[in-house]
Amino acid sequence: MPPATTVNLTSWLLVGFIFNYIVYNYHKRWWKRYNYVLSAALDAGLAFMAVGLNVGLGYPGVELNWWGTQGEHCPLAQCPIAPGVARPGRCTVQH
Repeated sequence: MPPATTVNLTSWLLVGFIFNYIVYNYHKRWWKRYNYVLSAALDAGLAFMAVGLNVGLGYPGVELNWWGTQGEHCPLAQCPIAPGVARPGRCTVQH
């Protein structure tokens, strides 16, 4: 899960631990019956949410105003870091 954030990993670990350790060890009949249903529900929820986000946010005129959608706000992020490279009018880097 390389692009996942901490929230994704935490929920993945929590659900995995509960259903594949606790429920499997203490309620094996219940796990045999509902583990496939849980897996299908999580997969279907992901697919429905992906379609819903694509439809809901894909229309023209829908503009999100979140902290990461307006470009880079740090002026130093646009400065080159290689030695001897300068961007006129922005910054110069002396190494």
